[in-house]
Amino acid sequence: MRWLALLLCCSLLSGCGFHLRGNLPLSQFSAIHVQSEAHSELSRLLTQRLQQNQVELLSAPRQDAPMLELISDTLERRTLSLFANGQVAEYELIYKVQYRLTMPEAPPQFYQFELYRDYQDDPNQALAKARELDLLLAELRQQAANRMIRQLGRLK
Repeated sequence: MRWLALLLCCSLLSGCGFHLRGNLPLSQFSAIHVQSEAHSELSRLLTQRLQQNQVELLSAPRQDAPMLELISDTLERRTLSLFANGQVAEYELIYKVQYRLTMPEAPPQFYQFELYRDYQDDPNQALAKARELDLLLAELRQQAANRMIRQLGRLK
């Protein structure tokens, strides 16, 4: 009876299209060329996610393979609040990503998105806050790479 219940659950989950998080089917992309700035952290994370999904990474663009070009990834800060003495107490971090996907025999498609985080600053703990900012930026880059993979998974 347990085996029958387990088999029923597995067939229902596979039938509805459920996939474990981070393991998206990218069967429409057997190979892809990723073009970006040298030493880009977002590019490194994106290529790592593509390799996890069994997508071959091409070292040079080919006519029969898609090309993903990372145009820019920038971090902006906007002041949200101030201390009584006029120093900034809280920032809003805005991480902007722009990229272009060129499919074979199709016009390039341009994508952009923004991710937001609030960041509280404390001038008395400058070293700890600098480390916290680095961790927030790393988290934003990971979320951006995951979002790009999800967008690629939705393309037909």
